[in-house]
Amino acid sequence: MVPPGSGTLCPMATTTTPKASGFKGAIDRYFEITARGSTFPRELRGGLVTFLAMCYILALNPIILGGPDGTGAVLGGERVAAATALVAGVLTILMGIVARFPLAIAAGLGLNALVAFGIASIPEMTWADAMGLVVLEGIIILILVFTGFREAVFKAVPTELKTAISVGIGLFIALIGLVDAGFVSPGNPVLQLGFNGSLAGWPILVFVLGLLAMAVLWFKKVKGAILYSIIGATVLAVIIELVAKIGPKIGADGTVNPVGWSSTVPAPPEKVAALPDFGLLGQFSLFGSVEKIGIVAVILLVFSLMLADFFDTMGTMVAVGGEAGLLDEKGNPPRTRQILVVDSVAAAAGGAASVSSNTSYIESAAGVGEGARTGLASVVTGIAFLLATFLSPLVAMVPIEAVAPALVLVGFLMAMGVTGIDWKKFDIAFPAFLVMILMPFTYSITVGIGAGFISYVVLKLAKRKASEIHPLMWVSSVLFVIYFVQGPIRAAVGF
Repeated sequence: MVPPGSGTLCPMATTTTPKASGFKGAIDRYFEITARGSTFPRELRGGLVTFLAMCYILALNPIILGGPDGTGAVLGGERVAAATALVAGVLTILMGIVARFPLAIAAGLGLNALVAFGIASIPEMTWADAMGLVVLEGIIILILVFTGFREAVFKAVPTELKTAISVGIGLFIALIGLVDAGFVSPGNPVLQLGFNGSLAGWPILVFVLGLLAMAVLWFKKVKGAILYSIIGATVLAVIIELVAKIGPKIGADGTVNPVGWSSTVPAPPEKVAALPDFGLLGQFSLFGSVEKIGIVAVILLVFSLMLADFFDTMGTMVAVGGEAGLLDEKGNPPRTRQILVVDSVAAAAGGAASVSSNTSYIESAAGVGEGARTGLASVVTGIAFLLATFLSPLVAMVPIEAVAPALVLVGFLMAMGVTGIDWKKFDIAFPAFLVMILMPFTYSITVGIGAGFISYVVLKLAKRKASEIHPLMWVSSVLFVIYFVQGPIRAAVGF
């Protein structure tokens, strides 16, 4: 890279070179690329890898939100896909420019399921009513950020618990990768290897070869190891599908092929581009749900959405920041307030676009693993999402089996932080342990954080060290207790 201002060494080139160098230097300074030990190519690769690691949401969100609401109406798969890509693109670019942090945003898995199956399906509820609750949740979260409450809660968490959150998320995304690829599947009693305890099928082979290739390239310190492995695995998958005609794991008629592709069938697309339909934008009713289910039920539902969104983002930005080496001595990432503001706006924007709450994605760690350290990577990821609104057929050919190895490798890298926990101090080690195991065991970041918070408070009390408990840890623990027993609470109020 040419140092800023080096064009002055060559007066003949001052009409062009200084402008290019000056612009590049300005971008470098704004995003702190050199200061964070990164380069423009690394940010580009990292942004693309993050997109490839999370673009599955463009296929999954229309499926999850594809059912009827309480009145029998449906949103429409193509419109959901287009709006999902649009919101993810705009908000991820905003994250990159405002927070300058390598974090990408899209419709949150788990949150979209709650909206689809726990809210929109309530009798007489419409999709507009359900999405109105998402907008309300986003507005409340944003108010908590501006008042400093959300940031204060984050900073009140002990450093070693933040480390445990990062490690737990590493284990969680590694499990996600293994399950998505079919290497691990539901079994008796809980999980099993492959299908019926054995590996079988070409898709599994693509995943295994992709993971081994990625590990070897990473070990050899090849720049672009993750991206090259994903591309190579995708090419292999397309060739295998053309020859073997495997098809999807679940067919359009509901038939099950246990050795089929888990989500996307990697076939060459019939067309590269398609015009998007953004007709869902603005289709929400802010207070329509109150008339349908009552104010108490609305409060409970908004609380459930808010708590999951509140702490998932906290864990995600710690994990990504830790992997990127961007946390300070107290485990806080730079520009925490800006990160939380953009994430809160994303929650409301997702509801306003009828694609469910948008939130920060832990798959951003895949891009960090590729070298991303700045918000420029997020800008790249966001641009890729915007292009995906037109290039959805091309994006759709990348199977999850080709991307899942990145999640496993990054999960390993994040789990290495376990050495930062003092395992001889039971009052911090046991809460950390609960955080780490419950995230993958329950498939929920929120549950892991909640169990860690509550056990930390209880053990400090048992040790007669109540003075060491930050007041906001008390507040958070009480909220988590309510979250964990919301089922009985709903039953008690007749909802």
